[in-house]
Amino acid sequence: MPEPTSFSLHFIRSEQHMMLPTVTSIKLTQNLYNALFQYVYTEEREKLLKKLIEMLESHIKSKASTPFSRPLAELEFLDEGLEELKLLNWHQITVSVFEISLPDGQPLDEERLEEVLTQLEGLMMFSRPAGSNTLWVYPYTLVR
Repeated sequence: MPEPTSFSLHFIRSEQHMMLPTVTSIKLTQNLYNALFQYVYTEEREKLLKKLIEMLESHIKSKASTPFSRPLAELEFLDEGLEELKLLNWHQITVSVFEISLPDGQPLDEERLEEVLTQLEGLMMFSRPAGSNTLWVYPYTLVR
């Protein structure tokens, strides 16, 4: 068995996220789009909503074992639509943000990052924002 990759996790901050309920479907996602569309007043906000829905659909189709959440700051464009999310059983949670690094400043290529992520999967519930070495670590109360 190969030696596990040595790495460090550096706590960056805590941030508030809105988290999708655990039971969901693509149909619900389309209903969500229809419900939130009324809170989108500009073309730019419509693009942001479409991007959010695409990420959500992708998450659902992947059948991921981790929650889907987005930073609250990223969803502020919805204005009153955030209250609509709460009515649809989305939860506001505190997520810890960590950065992965290797000892002595070694480069963290995708292969080594995947090794680290595999090691962490048995230890904590997390998701990784696309294309980064950052982790969103979810509270242990979600997995108890």
